[in-house]
Amino acid sequence: MNSIPLFIQAGFWGGLAGSSLLIGALIGYYCNLNQRLVAAVMAFGSGVLISALSFELIQEAYNKGGLKSAGMGFIIGALVYTAANYFISKKGAKHRKRSNLKGKSHLDTSDAGALSIAMGAFIDGIPESLVIGLSIIDGGRINLITVLAIFISNIPEGLSSSAGMKNAKRSKIYIFSIWGIIALTSSIVSSLGYTLFKGISSGFVSAILAVAAGAILSMVVDTMIPEAFEETHDFAGLITAIGFLSAFILSNM
Repeated sequence: MNSIPLFIQAGFWGGLAGSSLLIGALIGYYCNLNQRLVAAVMAFGSGVLISALSFELIQEAYNKGGLKSAGMGFIIGALVYTAANYFISKKGAKHRKRSNLKGKSHLDTSDAGALSIAMGAFIDGIPESLVIGLSIIDGGRINLITVLAIFISNIPEGLSSSAGMKNAKRSKIYIFSIWGIIALTSSIVSSLGYTLFKGISSGFVSAILAVAAGAILSMVVDTMIPEAFEETHDFAGLITAIGFLSAFILSNM
């Protein structure tokens, strides 16, 4: 892909990571998966994301702008995401990464709740897509570990919402159009992340990277880990640790 313009490459990788939302929606609409398996995948994805944050994103932010820029950006990202997540959760998307809709009285399976889940996925995807675009600025090298982690984490989200929309009697065209648009938006945001921030100061790129990293870590703790623990219980920590170690090994090979 060396001859392809970098903003197109950024869009491609962002779209690839976002495409798992659509894959999850297809699975949620047509299949009945073992819930413990889905939760295990989510726990593994949590570990991969945390590893990517620890050894790739926040370290890169520190290298570019120093401790002050990285630290302030990280806290701002966590605060902004937490505020947005709190608002969306009140609208019915608190358990948007849960795949098991049956017998969960506290999970809103109405159309409004399902749409809130889709909006939550959009909020989750903004910092993830920005990270992909920003990672390609220096040297044109994409962070494949980050793309993999985001891809894995998106699947249960699409699965949950599509099942809820199906229960609300929405059409297939309606459901898959929404997830297709969100996946396309991931591609656009990644491309913009590269295009808008290319050539600006290292300190500013550091802050943006740190903001995205703080938002992603908040997302993992607020939405992914609790839902993974709901089904895997005492094994959630072990599976998350395996995901963390796997990403660390791959990033150093």
